[in-house]
Amino acid sequence: MSDEEHHFESKADAGASKTFPQQAGTIRKNGYIVIKGRPCKVVEVSTSKTGKHGHAKCHFVGIDIFTAKKLEDIVPSSHNCDVPDVTRTDYQLIDISEDGFLSLLTESGNTKDDLRLPTDEALLSQIKDGFAEGKDLVVTVMSAMGEEQICALKDIGPK
Repeated sequence: MSDEEHHFESKADAGASKTFPQQAGTIRKNGYIVIKGRPCKVVEVSTSKTGKHGHAKCHFVGIDIFTAKKLEDIVPSSHNCDVPDVTRTDYQLIDISEDGFLSLLTESGNTKDDLRLPTDEALLSQIKDGFAEGKDLVVTVMSAMGEEQICALKDIGPK
């Protein structure tokens, strides 16, 4: 054909590597699923049998793991669904900046400065109060599909 090399510069991200396929019939309660492009924790699954030649369908009710919104989806049980790759990582809290960003210490000893304070009021006050008292705090960060959010807090004792 031609000897020219093609270079593709794509600014768009398909997001494919952030999820993996799983058959709808195998997804259970407390698992994860992508509903309407959002990573969700499954809170309810019901399977319905359909007519003579139809597919059994799975009805998923999920809670968005970042916004806590309730989402629903109905998928034939033989079809594949996207399941988000959800990871939890612990970081030690170093500092809280005035603009609401946290400075965190990673396992490798580097700092991570791109994470905002959580919007959850109870968790927000626990972090601020604990930091003001000079406690050594470890925050648990949940990440899925390119988003990150603080979901838990541990006190590892005084400094």
